[in-house]
Amino acid sequence: MRIEIEQEQGGRWIAEVLDISKIMTYGLYCTEAISKVESLALLVMADRLGHGEEIPELLDVFTV
Repeated sequence: MRIEIEQEQGGRWIAEVLDISKIMTYGLYCTEAISKVESLALLVMADRLGHGEEIPELLDVFTV
């Protein structure tokens, strides 16, 4: 999944997973923002799986 990063004028970094709506985090450092957004994306996908939702991003990850 693609992560987009941007630095705000105040120096804080924003990281967003574009493939999953509303997944965005902030960090003082670029690496911190990226780590947080990766973790959040995994948590959101795990929650969706737990509720029986289909996750197109994982179609190629698991095979039955």
